[in-house]
Amino acid sequence: MSHVCRRHVIATCAMFFLFSCIHSANAEDFGTAEQAKAMVDRVTVFFKANGKEKTLAELSNPKGQFIDRDLYVIAYSLEGIRLAHPYNPKLIGLSVLDAVDFDGKAYGKDIITLANGAGSGWVDYKFTDPTTKKLADKSLYILKAGDLIFGCGIYKR
Repeated sequence: MSHVCRRHVIATCAMFFLFSCIHSANAEDFGTAEQAKAMVDRVTVFFKANGKEKTLAELSNPKGQFIDRDLYVIAYSLEGIRLAHPYNPKLIGLSVLDAVDFDGKAYGKDIITLANGAGSGWVDYKFTDPTTKKLADKSLYILKAGDLIFGCGIYKR
């Protein structure tokens, strides 16, 4: 193998390693579906131990314990009223029932229908990814607990 060829192989390996590290670091910056579901489960335990008022206050806290990277939990009433949101307090008190994604899917109604039916599961829709500012596929895991619905979403990257 020539000296130039060896340099090329070494440079290629180094670039591959660098891109692998960058990709790995980026992947760790975002929550997974399993982590979103686990966070909703943790909120449910907190709710049972601390009650509605304290839970909604904690979920509305932008530095609260139910935020991890891009994961955070929103709370809704069984009628679809947003009761807690850590990053957009203007949504609190507004209904999710009229929420429609960019393809016209009425995902707000899907959230409430699923919660009042099966009680838990995933709702898929399209939304603007706050990281990339581009339209992306999103999945929201929801769970009905008492008179509340908790939801935590992930962007499919």
